[in-house]
Amino acid sequence: MTLNLPEALVSSCRQTPEGRTWLDRLPAALRSLEVRWSLTLDTPFDGASCAWVAPVKRVGGSDAVLKVSMPHMEGEHEIQGLRFWNGQPTVRLLDAEDELGAMLLERCQPGTPLRMRPEPEHDVVIAGLLRRLWHKPTAPHSFRPLSQMIAYWSRETLLDMDLWPDPGLVREGLALLQELACARPGDVPLATDLHAGNVLQSEREPWLVIDPKPFVGDPAYDATQHLFNCRERLRSAPDGTINRIADLLGVDRTRIKLWTFARAAAEPRRTWEEDSMIFARSIAP
Repeated sequence: MTLNLPEALVSSCRQTPEGRTWLDRLPAALRSLEVRWSLTLDTPFDGASCAWVAPVKRVGGSDAVLKVSMPHMEGEHEIQGLRFWNGQPTVRLLDAEDELGAMLLERCQPGTPLRMRPEPEHDVVIAGLLRRLWHKPTAPHSFRPLSQMIAYWSRETLLDMDLWPDPGLVREGLALLQELACARPGDVPLATDLHAGNVLQSEREPWLVIDPKPFVGDPAYDATQHLFNCRERLRSAPDGTINRIADLLGVDRTRIKLWTFARAAAEPRRTWEEDSMIFARSIAP
């Protein structure tokens, strides 16, 4: 089997020993899944940096998508999340191999990403999807509290302490992240990574969510990933942009602004530059 490896995935895997080990084992995993699920694999999609994702044909000729995820903290419960939401409004999970992080998924047709549409439309679609995702489980679940992801991020940020361009601002952001992540009565399962690149046009529904990374926490947090993907609008009109999203979601404006500031000031990043602090200062509480 000749394995096509997207550049973004290879680059991501080479950053850690665990990633390199996973990449070395990927061909054998794909051969196993190809036989087990009777699949014909096609060329993988470009752009994925934490998973090998490709269209496949099943026995009988029906279309699906095979996704094999690189182990990473944030995406550990993606399979469980897809089972929990059961296609409402995510892609459906057709089969899974938990130990391999492998998912056989419903294929969205035509599969056009929401990011191809005008940005104001993103707000309306994503708000509608999030409201449907936010429902409390009726049975026991394995989802971790959002505070676990925030603690993980905080440790990563602290490792870069010598690189912080504004230590006071970063420490303020870290403290606020911990405060905001405390459990509250209104906490619900969150997607945590919902933005216009993770929403695809579909025949079953107009738009479906892919790549959920579920944690249980404050709904206001779930607005921030979309906001950070509206970079120019958020920087030029932060209050208006945040307020629009908050009102569409029916979520407190102040909490979304606080989460946005805390992430801008203190979440881990590849490079710590003065420019990365400018936006955080502009919305500091």
